[in-house]
Amino acid sequence: MTIFIQALDFNLWDIIIDGPELPHFISQEGIKTLIPRSSYTDDDRKKVQLNAKAKHVIICALNSNEFNRVSSCATAKEMWDRLEVTYEGTNQVKDAKINMLVRVLFQFSRPKLGTAR
Repeated sequence: MTIFIQALDFNLWDIIIDGPELPHFISQEGIKTLIPRSSYTDDDRKKVQLNAKAKHVIICALNSNEFNRVSSCATAKEMWDRLEVTYEGTNQVKDAKINMLVRVLFQFSRPKLGTAR
């Protein structure tokens, strides 16, 4: 999927991995608020369009169950992260799997005690 997305447009992959910087402003209280679409600049529209394109590419690759899992996501990054956790697990799960495989490998490579060589 990575190569497919990068081949379409490398900027799509950046949007999926880093997330889009959707047009917003920060109020005096420090609250981040999205800018209304009617106030978008041309650059803002390009960013939003790139996120929509990335979401479209992801959605087209999914079956109905996976689509239902990510359809509520606002950004392509959210979709990708949700799919990644679903199919690969969290970082803790990944670390646990790696540790388990290392232990199994160590058991196979370690000579057993009491056996003659």
